[in-house]
Amino acid sequence: MPVEIPELSLVLLIGASGSGKSTFAQKHFKQTEILSSDYCRALISDDENDQTVTKEAFDILHFIASKRLAAGKLTVIDATNVQIKARQPLLALARKHHVLPVAIVFNVPEKLCYQRNQQRTDRHLEPEVIRQQRADLKQSLHPIKLEGFKPQYMTIFESAEAVESTEIKRTPLPNNLKHETGPFDVIGDVHGCFEELVELLEKLGYVIHTFDRHNPSPSWKVSGKTLFESGFQAVSEQPTFTVSHPEDRKVIFLGDLVDRGPKIPEVLRLVMDMVAAGIALCVPGNHDVKLMRKLKGKNVQLTHGLADSVQQLETAPAEFHQQALQFIDSLVSHYLLDNGKLVVAHAGISEQLQGRTSGKVREFALYGQTTGETDEFGFPVRYNWAADYRGAAMVVYGHTLVPEAQWLNNTICIDTGCVFGGKLTALRYPEKQLVSVPAKQTYYESIKPFLPTISTKS
Repeated sequence: MPVEIPELSLVLLIGASGSGKSTFAQKHFKQTEILSSDYCRALISDDENDQTVTKEAFDILHFIASKRLAAGKLTVIDATNVQIKARQPLLALARKHHVLPVAIVFNVPEKLCYQRNQQRTDRHLEPEVIRQQRADLKQSLHPIKLEGFKPQYMTIFESAEAVESTEIKRTPLPNNLKHETGPFDVIGDVHGCFEELVELLEKLGYVIHTFDRHNPSPSWKVSGKTLFESGFQAVSEQPTFTVSHPEDRKVIFLGDLVDRGPKIPEVLRLVMDMVAAGIALCVPGNHDVKLMRKLKGKNVQLTHGLADSVQQLETAPAEFHQQALQFIDSLVSHYLLDNGKLVVAHAGISEQLQGRTSGKVREFALYGQTTGETDEFGFPVRYNWAADYRGAAMVVYGHTLVPEAQWLNNTICIDTGCVFGGKLTALRYPEKQLVSVPAKQTYYESIKPFLPTISTKS
């Protein structure tokens, strides 16, 4: 069975001296990826066995590991790591740099460790040392599972045969879609504005068909009824919408599909069908996540338009509720596309967080960066991260209402407030062309003024 590790991660090899960690590391990883505590001792004292410089050696090891992780390089720690206090600073490094920690534990028999140490010509460890290391490992095996390692990234070898027969498989992170090169049409916050979304898609050249059980002729119109009152399919096995583009373009939705607007189930069904068919990608918005929590039965306040979603979904069957919940729950915080040239996230993402994975990364992608203060309307004051952005990747995002989409330091916000009477905007990539359609009406009054005048020209 292969051991899967994320392409960007901090790998801790854990085991007593002689358990096979260094041999395993040299077999499966690049020499530059391995940071050995022994080698760091030698850097200071010219002697890998000099225990008097252990503290200084680990200072160097942690420093280099931090620099590698900051540069986005997989890093392997070849040390005993059998004590909790030895692992804690390494796990802190993983959290600091928003990378996943991986534990590979060599819980092989003590006798084997001792025999291997006896065969070494560069070092001689007393049996008591190995026995203590094995005792430390045994004592910390259960806490390892509680220290922040995800179960799928924790492997425990119980024999030398298991170590020898294992292969390492490096897996891309879910946000790594660098192989997807486009062309793309990135669409800002929809908020239930179904008719404007269809109009925008058609303006972008997409061909949309729906299938009504009671009316087999293709049409996207809903005739004033809700999606399910009209008899549309609620189950994903038979999609309601089929969408294509003659030039094989792909849509990227920037989240906030729900709340406030008039046809929230229709928007969800269209986007879900497009994503399932592979003609669209979607990242979550903060409104989508709040709806998901409500669908999970959490105690969520019905504010900022969530009541509209709940009311409109009342006519939908339970199967659709479950599909919507699973769909939103599956969405990845942000994507890197076109060899890293394009990054999409609901509220944007700073250069340091791109391609990383952690709770803080997801929080930034959903909400942006806030100052901790609130304005006179009770909304969080947002820090303008884009003003400081110097990254090479183009970042396209929504979340923040703007009357017109404008470029700032290779970033652009395309939430032009359709649900508030503005317009629905798409950015064509790589053309960098903006395409918009005006809102058919103001569906929701913003508590915070959406600027005195709004241009509705497309």
